[in-house]
Amino acid sequence: MPSASFADSLPFILRWEGGYVNHPADPGGATNRGVTQKVYDAWRRKQGQSAQDVRQLSDDEMRSIYEANYWRPARCDTLERKLDVAHFDTAVNMGVGRAVRFLQAAMGCEVDGGFGDGTLRAVQQCNDLAKALVSYCNEREAFYGRLVASNPKLAVFQKGWNNRLNALRKEVGLPGFEADVPTDFGDADHIERIPDIGEDPSYDF
Repeated sequence: MPSASFADSLPFILRWEGGYVNHPADPGGATNRGVTQKVYDAWRRKQGQSAQDVRQLSDDEMRSIYEANYWRPARCDTLERKLDVAHFDTAVNMGVGRAVRFLQAAMGCEVDGGFGDGTLRAVQQCNDLAKALVSYCNEREAFYGRLVASNPKLAVFQKGWNNRLNALRKEVGLPGFEADVPTDFGDADHIERIPDIGEDPSYDF
């Protein structure tokens, strides 16, 4: 049974993942509500089911995939409310390993991409959640900037990335981000997902 925190966090993610898209510049290919065809095929194989078009993704399958692939591996259940949704959304947008690196940087502990005992202690001992959230979101924004600087072709996705991030800042109550952010994908028809650490060396810096 998914936790209440997971259920409360998922609507924000789905707002920005959109519906069915198949953008030619997206290496993930056909995607429905943020679930790629490849991920959907792997999920159905695990369940002993035959492959089918990702457009047929059910609500139950979608929730199960998000919980199993992002929420639980990123250890979102160990985090305080607000930090959990920020971490969950980052894991979905750019991978669990990269999200953990941002969390570690925000907590001031060793940055290695692995959520071990040291990271857990740092999270549990955090006494300034607002400061940690500001740092976490700033880490994410800086990465987007470095990514576009290193690969200008990705600039088409930058406005959407920043819109999503600013909506997240509002979602977690950061000062200066009280205004509503429309669901605006910028210059693309979706929010581009960034490969996790180790999936594509051109994104690892």
